[in-house]
Amino acid sequence: MKIDFVGKRYYFIALSLVLIVVSVISIFTKGFNVGLEFIGGSEIIVKTSQKLSVSDVRAKISELGPEFKNARIIEVHALGQAEQKTFSIVVSPRDKNGALRTYKPDEKVEISNKISEILSGEVVSFNEVSGDAVNEIKNLTWKAVVFTLLGILVYVALRFKLAFGVGAVLALIHDVVITLGFFSIFGFEMNIAAIAAILTLVGYSVNDTIIVYDRIREFGRKFRGRDMASIVNDSINSMIIRTINTSLTTFFTVLMLLLFSTGSIKSFAFGMTIGIVIGTYSSIFIASPIVIKWVKSI
Repeated sequence: MKIDFVGKRYYFIALSLVLIVVSVISIFTKGFNVGLEFIGGSEIIVKTSQKLSVSDVRAKISELGPEFKNARIIEVHALGQAEQKTFSIVVSPRDKNGALRTYKPDEKVEISNKISEILSGEVVSFNEVSGDAVNEIKNLTWKAVVFTLLGILVYVALRFKLAFGVGAVLALIHDVVITLGFFSIFGFEMNIAAIAAILTLVGYSVNDTIIVYDRIREFGRKFRGRDMASIVNDSINSMIIRTINTSLTTFFTVLMLLLFSTGSIKSFAFGMTIGIVIGTYSSIFIASPIVIKWVKSI
């Protein structure tokens, strides 16, 4: 059975535009639950068997110092941990000049002991990121994303035509924006693992797109003179089973990781789970149909 993907492309483009608008609105209004790597400071992960809420934890640790009164506290959820609760406590200690600082080793030991005592639990990690490291990470992150997209544009343009490269990059920007929107809407931590997921998504999505582009080029040469829309539609139909099988295999793997993981890896799993769905969708409904307007023949 042949499905008319191309004939319904405007419906899918409209759906994508709605998702992009919602994502952009959320990003600029709600923002992100930014991870330690992008704000700096200290993150203390503590496990406790006490039935505490975030407000309970805040009230108990506020006596440790002014930075703890304004701490960002998040309860970390994971399957299989019903008997214990895990909390992430992020504080931003400052020196006399107001600059971000890190705790000294003896301060870290003292704070860990006090938090363990106050919450009747155990501090399982105490991570710190300095202000200089934050600036460097931010700088390298945007460069990694921009240069990756530019590299893909050049590669696809050289391998096919410029229009294919533009189509691939537009589809990737579509994937990245919507995935970032989901991070904002659902409040998953935007950290280095999340950036790794987005870069992995870029590679995954463009690989799927290039496979479809290869089939378009093959059919275009084989059936010269045929309408380009028909060639694109036949190409998508010929690859749809392979695309779905590959995507489902990867999707269920990262979904299990999302359900059972904790900490930074959960952000990676969330990004990949959403990204695989969006990336597969864009390869079928966005990247390929978008070139029809610009490519008249192969």
